Amino acid sequence: MAEEIYFLFAHEPYYPPHGLHEVNTTIIAADTLLHTHVGQPDGARMHRLLYQGQRAEGEIVPLATLTHELDGGARWAQTANWEKVVDDLLALTRYGSCDSMGLGLPGLERALVCGGPHTRVINFNPATGQRQTHGPQERAAVLATLAENLKTRQAGRALWPGAGLLPAIGHA
Repeated sequence: MAEEIYFLFAHEPYYPPHGLHEVNTTIIAADTLLHTHVGQPDGARMHRLLYQGQRAEGEIVPLATLTHELDGGARWAQTANWEKVVDDLLALTRYGSCDSMGLGLPGLERALVCGGPHTRVINFNPATGQRQTHGPQERAAVLATLAENLKTRQAGRALWPGAGLLPAIGHA
């Protein structure tokens, strides 16, 4: 089982203090879901989901992937209130209560990570009338680039999930 997993979620764009670029997507260490200021037990349940299955060390798992794994979101109601958890996580990141990597993803990249692993995004160019389809391979490439950027940004140091973490629920 991978020891370090990251969670990616999209949110309403904002401009950080002294920031020149909007932030519309954020990456955190999965353990941040165990923070005492994240609604529980929902955060711990989402944490457990992140560590289920075949995840690679350092993998970035988008919220959309969890939704896909929960039967397209049909099982979220029995699992966690993901919207409240994301709101809590965003507050933690904005107040510096944990480390995060705020991103201003362009529309196509954001659409790819906000869609499930099998989603296709079609770009239409009205000037030429041409359509271009982007799918799982392009999504994987975006996530791989983000993982490399995260690794470079961290310089060998893991993202700090915050203080006062609760224990994880047993991994399946």
